[in-house]
Amino acid sequence: MNILFIMYDQLRFDYLGCAGHPHLETPNFDRVAARGVRFTNAYVQSPICGASRMSFYTGRYVSSHGAAWNAFPLRVGELTLGDHLREAGMACWLIGKTHMKADAKGMARLGLAPDSVIGARQAECGFDTWVRDDGLWGEGPDGFYDEKRSPYNEYLKSKGYAADNPWSENANAGIDDDGNMASGWIFMNADKPANIREEDSETPWLTTRTIEFIAQAEGPWCAHVSYIKPHWPYIVPAPYHDMYGPNHVPAARRDPVEREDPHPVYGAYMDNRIAAAFQREEVRQKVIPAYMGLIRQCDDQLGRLLDHLEETGRMQDTMIVLTSDHGDYLGDHWLGEKDMFHDPSVKIPMIVYDPRPGADATRGTVCDALVESIDLAATFVEAAGGKVPDHIIEGRSLMPWIRGEVPEDWRRYVISEYDYSQTPQAVKLGLRPRDCRLFMVFDGRWKLVHAEGGFRPMLFDLWTDPDEFHDLAKGADHQAEIDRLYACLAGWGRRMSQRVTKSDAEILAGRGRSGRKGILPFLVDGSEVPEELTSRYRGPARQDFTAERRDE
Repeated sequence: MNILFIMYDQLRFDYLGCAGHPHLETPNFDRVAARGVRFTNAYVQSPICGASRMSFYTGRYVSSHGAAWNAFPLRVGELTLGDHLREAGMACWLIGKTHMKADAKGMARLGLAPDSVIGARQAECGFDTWVRDDGLWGEGPDGFYDEKRSPYNEYLKSKGYAADNPWSENANAGIDDDGNMASGWIFMNADKPANIREEDSETPWLTTRTIEFIAQAEGPWCAHVSYIKPHWPYIVPAPYHDMYGPNHVPAARRDPVEREDPHPVYGAYMDNRIAAAFQREEVRQKVIPAYMGLIRQCDDQLGRLLDHLEETGRMQDTMIVLTSDHGDYLGDHWLGEKDMFHDPSVKIPMIVYDPRPGADATRGTVCDALVESIDLAATFVEAAGGKVPDHIIEGRSLMPWIRGEVPEDWRRYVISEYDYSQTPQAVKLGLRPRDCRLFMVFDGRWKLVHAEGGFRPMLFDLWTDPDEFHDLAKGADHQAEIDRLYACLAGWGRRMSQRVTKSDAEILAGRGRSGRKGILPFLVDGSEVPEELTSRYRGPARQDFTAERRDE
């Protein structure tokens, strides 16, 4: 079997037709959901691109792998999905974005050449690379944001786009009424069509690269197809730019009570530039229709992939997974972007289609179990026929749910972490980098957010307050729930996370083996152990070198 692991960047869990969006039709996402299982309570391990993706790729929590923010290197030697799948006999390929920063110092220390096979895999998050393009080719006075080459820009130039940076001037910019560039970085340009042929825009380009990969691939393989959209810049080519309008923009889910004595970290985020922009309704009226258009284009391109799989017979031997690295506030909770732990940011879509007969009982169903993004790594290892190394991968396989089984002792809560030490909010709050850390514990009803640095927690009851407006930790009436969730966080903090070179099975198999190899300390008379263990230490002496000493 093969695995098509598709990730969309910054796709909200509720912006799909199958998730109940009132206006946005996504027939191809729905098509996969009708054949598989849609997980309705899936949470990322961090609501920021780089840290979240490193958790997906390692199957480990952020505080275990350490790559806690964008451009924080994933340390050399950290095992990833590619390592685990190759051990199970499955190739693992990248098509698109990882946002992974290589541990160049660690590689140099170990003498790993970036152009060697093992060095390239270390530098590419464990993947073999069909094409990597992280999709943010911003350019300013100090140069490019991304220092790597851009295969997408090279493609655009080969198609006749004359700009030095057609990603910026064409794919992510329109044209104003005076014939000038209207950059997608400017929100008020979001309703303009991008100045690019639709078939050359980012999402179709990556879909074509994926079809090329599948056409030549010999299995078993896992292909991580990682789209940059619907991530900002919020601009999309025709005909998607005007499919939706202000009448399709939902009212922002926010309440004035959230601004009354807010948690200091939350307050700092509500006062930043991103939030200030999305608090303006004219911004939401421009951005959200473009965001919806980007999603609709993603759906149409997903349809291209599904049709190709159908036409080539690969639908019968390919698991398909659809998910996202985090959500997008879009003005909800007085915020833009992601970063905090309200559901629009930290909750993600997750749909899994398994073509094998064992999954027939769950086709077209939903699963409300508490799921973490790190569960996919374990799921893929099991799907590939391997044994999940649970001393390394901290997630749990979803295969029992996919087969219609109820796993024993499934998790009672999910965890997410956020390191905001790089942000202006950390500066505003005057915090040391090590104090700029947030932790979320959510048990399906109660959501606790702990903040390092001496701050009080936040608490929400999603049964009585599904929009998460009322921070119950402002008062003293819910201390029992706060204490209970802190106990959960403490239990999680005591997890065994760093003993990754020795499995429980190896430890159990090794118990007593030193005794069978003659290491027998602390014996009083030898009767404490089986006689065979002392056989090498009994019997006539071959020589007596003590005789001379006695004769003296």
